[in-house]
Amino acid sequence: MPVGLTRDAGWEIGVSRTLPLPVAAVWDFLVSPEGLALWLGPGAALPADGDPALRSLRPRDRVRLSYGETVLQVAVTPAGDDRTVLRFHQEHMASAEERERQRAHWKGVMGEIVRSLG
Repeated sequence: MPVGLTRDAGWEIGVSRTLPLPVAAVWDFLVSPEGLALWLGPGAALPADGDPALRSLRPRDRVRLSYGETVLQVAVTPAGDDRTVLRFHQEHMASAEERERQRAHWKGVMGEIVRSLG
């Protein structure tokens, strides 16, 4: 099976980075208007409870939502004292080409988040 293709989730991609900040700081930024604009687009808001786009939300841990025809998960995980692993994981993509486009997209988003957090 080609890299990035799974039996259950179709084509998927993951991008992660360890940041020198505590989980609370990274999470609070991600769900702020400025943070949401970086990863969901300008003016975006997280879907509310009951919205079918919201698959699950565990504050200061992860959010999983429908993202077009795909599923996107954003997770924050403690990585020792005052460090956090930030992960973007997208699955159910239609092709290897879409996977590569989205990999480039999420790498760019990660770079913007890192710059914004200083």
